Amino acid sequence: MKVILLALSGLLLTQFFVAQLKIEGVVTNKKGEPLINATVAFDNGIVGAVTNENGIYQLVDVTKGVHEIHVSFLGYETYSELIEVKNSIKKNFKLSLSDIITEEVFVYATRAGENTPVAHTSVSKEEITERNMGQDIPYLLSLTPSFVTTSDAGTGIGYTNFRIRGTDANRINITINGIPLNDAESHGVWWVNMPDFASSIEDVQVQRGVGTSTNGAGAFGASVNVKSNSLKRDSYSEISSAAGSFNTFKNTLKLGTGLINEHFSFDARLSKITSDGFLDRSWSDLKSFFVSGGYYSENTTIRINVFSGKERTYQAWNGIGPELLQKNITYNSCGEYYDNNGNIKYYENQTDNYQQDHYQLHLSHNLLEKLTLNAAFHYTYGRGCYEEYEDDTDLNEYGLNDYNAQVVSVNKTDLIRQKWLDNDFYGLTTSLVYSSDKMELIGGGAWNNYAGRHFGNILWVENNVGIPGGYEWYRSNGDKTDFNAFVKMNYEIFSNLFLYADVQYRNIQYNLKGIDDKYYDYSDGNGFFERDITQSHIFNFLNPKVGIFYTINNSNRVYTSYSVANREPNRANYIDANPLQMPTYETLYDVEVGYTYKTNMFNFGINMYYMLYDDQLVNIGQLNDVGASIMTNVDDSYRRGVELMFAYMPVRHIKWDVNATFSENRIAKYTQFIDVYDVETWEWKLQQAEEYSNTDISFSPSLIANSVVSLKPLQYLNMQLITQFVGEQYADNTSNIESMIDSYFVNSIKLTGVINPNFADRIEISMLINNLLNAKYENNAWSYPYFVGNDKKYDIGLYPQAGINFMAGVSVKF
Repeated sequence: MKVILLALSGLLLTQFFVAQLKIEGVVTNKKGEPLINATVAFDNGIVGAVTNENGIYQLVDVTKGVHEIHVSFLGYETYSELIEVKNSIKKNFKLSLSDIITEEVFVYATRAGENTPVAHTSVSKEEITERNMGQDIPYLLSLTPSFVTTSDAGTGIGYTNFRIRGTDANRINITINGIPLNDAESHGVWWVNMPDFASSIEDVQVQRGVGTSTNGAGAFGASVNVKSNSLKRDSYSEISSAAGSFNTFKNTLKLGTGLINEHFSFDARLSKITSDGFLDRSWSDLKSFFVSGGYYSENTTIRINVFSGKERTYQAWNGIGPELLQKNITYNSCGEYYDNNGNIKYYENQTDNYQQDHYQLHLSHNLLEKLTLNAAFHYTYGRGCYEEYEDDTDLNEYGLNDYNAQVVSVNKTDLIRQKWLDNDFYGLTTSLVYSSDKMELIGGGAWNNYAGRHFGNILWVENNVGIPGGYEWYRSNGDKTDFNAFVKMNYEIFSNLFLYADVQYRNIQYNLKGIDDKYYDYSDGNGFFERDITQSHIFNFLNPKVGIFYTINNSNRVYTSYSVANREPNRANYIDANPLQMPTYETLYDVEVGYTYKTNMFNFGINMYYMLYDDQLVNIGQLNDVGASIMTNVDDSYRRGVELMFAYMPVRHIKWDVNATFSENRIAKYTQFIDVYDVETWEWKLQQAEEYSNTDISFSPSLIANSVVSLKPLQYLNMQLITQFVGEQYADNTSNIESMIDSYFVNSIKLTGVINPNFADRIEISMLINNLLNAKYENNAWSYPYFVGNDKKYDIGLYPQAGINFMAGVSVKF
């Protein structure tokens, strides 16, 4: 920490020794009318300025030399120019109306704008491309504030997940082009089903807190808005390959026609990623494609996107106990069984298999000069299963009776099973956007329907007597309809003072019918039986938001907001719940206060938040049989913290980005129900309640920090030192040291070089060295406390991450 403070002090002092110049001017359209809130970006680094009500911008603290300036405004062509600065200068820009509507309008209704009082971070296409070395999207966003990633295989490839401000991903709203991506029943997003989708992304906006109204699952702590590739006017092709540790390979082919006859364009991508993973047998085999075709005119845009991902991964979701972790850090118990001679074996097809196909049709039309209609139809089809070898399992758990083998009654056997999910998700999203000089008004909404079919088959039974092949032991169907409508307004009350108001109505109807995959009697433990999980739920939520944003001057801005969000439980919350703690919906009251200071050399931002919950669903530390966290409601809890963002560019080729979150995440009162087993027989007897007060919310570290130092010593060479720190956290809500995940500090280096040969537009060569100091750490865990008689014990599963490892790649662009 001392080193960081000294470095920060040194960089700040350099401001007084660098010539501080100024660039200012006016941004107008071709008619000479000022463009309000146009963005003037500087050197693709720190945002320089946003124009005021007179179209005036001002870039301060500019150093001498050649700088690249980008001027952009929605509906106009972006203008770029290299400017040599020797003294303070005045520079005006005139933007031309775009002759077509671009895809920016597809996400406009669900994003926060420059004057929206919401804590948000945008990640550009350039940043995503620079970081994309095969890891899943959570790892490409990991440097944004309050963001923590997890990886089952320990490499960021395969099953990955993330949390923002301690909120898990199944309560984070995620959309692609404004279309919901969260699974309607589980609320989760499995990025493994969309391998290398990062190669088809234009940009991402991460909103922390409740954020603005959006479509799909409730934004209950954060939202992630992804926009796929925009129109490229010129034809292109690109071949990218990367290879690295753990036999990891990534290959991507991209093609695009550019704009044909001023109206049509077509794009395509094909990707394949394979990796052995860090843990034993934690391999991944991932394939995907993305194709898109569009029609563009002055007032209308129509675009069709079709993308699909197919994954096959060896399961690695069990975790490793602390003692075994010291002996074998790569141990993976998934697929483990004993043969008839007592030897340990591993089932070769202990795999997860899934394919997900997405179809999107987008339409945007200018009804009037300041009124735009957007609509999108979508359909997603997902199907797949995971296969498991079950060692010495009870036949009664599958609704099967004991059978006699050579006059001996058999009630346990080895078997191989598959658990299937086959689902359809379709719907319509719409928005109507009105913009004037003083007001922006957006009305929107969506209707979506989900139909999911859950069932399981037994493929093989050892010493099978009378059990039919493909025996189905459970089946259930889920049907969910989600309707929402919202209205947003951003109105300039006085000069540079904006009032933001946003209200959303959601109606959810969820019906679940059938039997569960578990045949266990949770109420008394006296046997196995078929458990009917048929149930229906209806929710009506009203989610209001209000805020104020004030631009003091070109450098200083302040904002504050108050928001309310409601969220329904997901399928697993209902199915896995303790009958004594059946889940209910949760409510969040979110207060955000922020301040930003921006110049061309130095940016500083602070955001303070207080998130108060009624009936928050929190992880209890245990996992269900697919590795997902089991959750329960707690009456009163809160998250409060301070997010700091800092960026400094003393000269054009040196930049330092830092963000840090300091937080307190507490539950006022928490009851944990602990299983009790008989000392002699180890049979389950009952549950014992333990009361706790003022404990830490699970998986909520009090300190998260990121640092990126970027150096460009040569014109075609860029170097980055990336540092990430995550403080200690707990796998349950008891603040017990037995369930603690230690803090970790990881450093990585990224090198990127560019060559401009005669036969191609450019060649980019990249190398990423992860975990440079070979730190040993875990970023996720589960905890299962239980009693054997009066003796309390803990089973812990930790997820170790890879030590020093690397990826190197080359991309040839034509």
